[in-house]
Amino acid sequence: MAFEGLLEDPVIQKYLHELVGPTGMPVAAAPPDGEVTDEELAQELNLELNDVRRALFILYENDLASYRRLRDEDSGWLTYLWTFEYDQIPENLEEEMHRLLEALDEREEYERMHEFYLCEICSIRFEFGEAMDFGFECPECGSPLEAMENEQLIEAMNGRIEALAEELHVER
Repeated sequence: MAFEGLLEDPVIQKYLHELVGPTGMPVAAAPPDGEVTDEELAQELNLELNDVRRALFILYENDLASYRRLRDEDSGWLTYLWTFEYDQIPENLEEEMHRLLEALDEREEYERMHEFYLCEICSIRFEFGEAMDFGFECPECGSPLEAMENEQLIEAMNGRIEALAEELHVER
């Protein structure tokens, strides 16, 4: 199997699992060499045809599978022959990491730029403006809202941002 070494990587296994879910994982984890039909995969893996098709479509949407159509001359039926293309996985993962870094940067800035208040009974967090609108009382239970320190959260985010930036070789 051409993808064997790639599929042994736990990060890649997790990535595929996140894409196709537990029902699609047998399809994603067992890509055959060459072309295969969805019916052949369903029979070989003992899965429902709809589950196989769902997983194949997700892989296709993420540029990890392609297909070509063949029309049966006699019946007019279309047959889809699927090919797995997992050589895109490292690039896809890197793109995901860049999106995560961008999202963490935005969230860290949001946390740093806002003041928060917390209802310790309901565990609901409010921005300063919301807390002020509610008279610094929880709208759910009426308890007083307490000023909330988020420095630990910001520090944890900064640590993750630095680690991701270093892994992606992005200057900060």
